[in-house]
Amino acid sequence: MQLFIKSVAVISRACGVIAAVLILLAILVVCQMVIMRYLLSASTVWQTEFVIFSLVGATLIGSPYVLLIKGHVNVDLLPLYLGERGRRILALIASTGGLLFCLLLTWNGTELFIEALQGGWTTDTVWALPLWIPYLAMPIGIGLLSLQYLADILSLTMGHGMPFAMQSHNPYEGE
Repeated sequence: MQLFIKSVAVISRACGVIAAVLILLAILVVCQMVIMRYLLSASTVWQTEFVIFSLVGATLIGSPYVLLIKGHVNVDLLPLYLGERGRRILALIASTGGLLFCLLLTWNGTELFIEALQGGWTTDTVWALPLWIPYLAMPIGIGLLSLQYLADILSLTMGHGMPFAMQSHNPYEGE
């Protein structure tokens, strides 16, 4: 179990690096697009789509890393008033719900990817990017997010890690 949890953490960190590279590439392409348009008066054919698909891909592929570092937005009002056992139970319920949702999204994303690949779908622009390329980010990113949820669930059931990235005490005590 520990090997699985650590392996998923390594994969999630790699996803964070890939997402950062995609964002950096998008920034560089935007700079290139500005230079091409406004300084050289040249048309830009592929840049806008590349930036859009890169940022969406970074969001999807980077999501396992964000879950690993507990960076997703959550409402922690209820966990603040629960004990450690209550927090673990609530985190297990939330993580199981997240896992089920992500598995459904992975399934649907895989179907969409296969449909685009088999159908030869492309964008309606001059670039005509095959759509299976950006669509692949959904089953990969959300599939790996599912693995991170599973690793979190296993970690919680083994008593490791603090749910909701909280301290083991009430932060309002002693005020």
